[in-house]
Amino acid sequence: MAIYIENIKQSFKVLHLKDLMSKFVNYIAQQFTIAGTFANTQILLMTVAVYPLFIQIAVLRSTYSNYFMIWKNNSFTTNFFLFEINPSLAFDNISLLLIILSCMILTLSLISSWNSLPNTFFASFGFTVFIQVFILVLAFSCIDLILFYIAFEVILIPMFIMISLFGSRSRKVKASYFFMLYTIFGSFFFLSTLIFLSYNFGTTNYLILLNYKFDLNTQKLLWLGMFVSFAVKIPMIPFHIWLPEAHVEAPTPGSMILAGLLLKLGTYGFIRFSLGLFPEASIYFSPLIFILGLISIVYASFVAVRQTDMKKIIAYSSIAHMNLVVIGLFSFNVDCFIGSLFQMISHGFVSPGLFFLIGVLYSRYHTRLIYIFSGLNQYMPLFISFFLFFTMANISLPITSSFIGEFLIFIGLFETNVVLTLVSATSLVTGGLYMLWLFNRIAFGNLNSKLKFFGDLTNREIFILSFLGFFILFFGLKPDDLIFFMINDFSYLKTIN
Repeated sequence: MAIYIENIKQSFKVLHLKDLMSKFVNYIAQQFTIAGTFANTQILLMTVAVYPLFIQIAVLRSTYSNYFMIWKNNSFTTNFFLFEINPSLAFDNISLLLIILSCMILTLSLISSWNSLPNTFFASFGFTVFIQVFILVLAFSCIDLILFYIAFEVILIPMFIMISLFGSRSRKVKASYFFMLYTIFGSFFFLSTLIFLSYNFGTTNYLILLNYKFDLNTQKLLWLGMFVSFAVKIPMIPFHIWLPEAHVEAPTPGSMILAGLLLKLGTYGFIRFSLGLFPEASIYFSPLIFILGLISIVYASFVAVRQTDMKKIIAYSSIAHMNLVVIGLFSFNVDCFIGSLFQMISHGFVSPGLFFLIGVLYSRYHTRLIYIFSGLNQYMPLFISFFLFFTMANISLPITSSFIGEFLIFIGLFETNVVLTLVSATSLVTGGLYMLWLFNRIAFGNLNSKLKFFGDLTNREIFILSFLGFFILFFGLKPDDLIFFMINDFSYLKTIN
């Protein structure tokens, strides 16, 4: 049996990722060149075709060592300005989960725009989505920091295009520049860190750098350089201004991708690089993380209560949830750490669902102002039922996946710092306040006579919401499978034990 598995492993390594992806991309490019005869079905079939690759990787990944290398070419190196890069790709469990989540959310984002764009525009939109698939897979799998930096920054381009070209309102260009400028500001510090690593240690390979023993002062300097870039992506206060603007102006698929995937790049960077390479500096700066995280949670929660645009409420809610994840990561408690990883995956299903529901209303009534809507339960009962479910998931109701993640975080925080736990737990109260108030205002009350009835959810919309809801319920009722998969490899918990 061992010989048989080893043969599978060797044959899988021969299946070079470079060749596989080149055939994949070439086929897609051919389809996009035929803009006049472009069929919606083709792009979806090609996206779904990605899944078997990662399912095979998941099966093989559960059998082997800390990092399962799927493409390594020691004979090939390339110079990129000041850096020497040896491009190799590898996965661990958390990388694989985020890649599969990326494929799911990006496919659903395409389905959500099925009838909202003409075929020619859908082709351009679909191409930007496929570019994001490729970049996200690269970001979550590369082990060279320069490649990660390139993917980390290049993901700006398709999202910039998505907001500025396919956005819904006149402020979309301003919002896209907000998004671009804030991220570029953070990238300057990240690039400075990489130049320092390359100049002083001669490599930017993550696996090689893990063997270096950095002194504390060097760790502090490098940690701060990475921190600014990751804090912008999450975002943490005071780097948060771009997120509500980007969400409000982005099309519905763009908001789904932004909340479900791009925010995870920041927390992934903390897990992989800040905690992995600079554990002592992470401990030293943990009070800074706690202070900024608590301010972000309290500020975002109270600001969400005062919003009149539904998208802004969910955007500020995402800030609060992601900052709770960051606090859990830097609490150096195993329960907190696993809870933060679990909450990252859960937020990747809950937040896109809420943005999609708001997009359903916007596609019918071309407004997201709360005071316009009332009494929707009387003529959109299916919509209100799904909105109630995702509202309960967003405030961490038991039996939903969000409850498991936040419960583990608060258990670990209570063991670490009681005051920190009590202040963080205000997010539960304020989250219930703004989400239930939002639901109450649009679901109940008298019908607005100025609203024209457009019908309840379509089969396509029910499929998207049911797909997301299934995973929220499944991981809420049976979280042990996901938890076991995450902790099966303890390589990323070495700074905690």
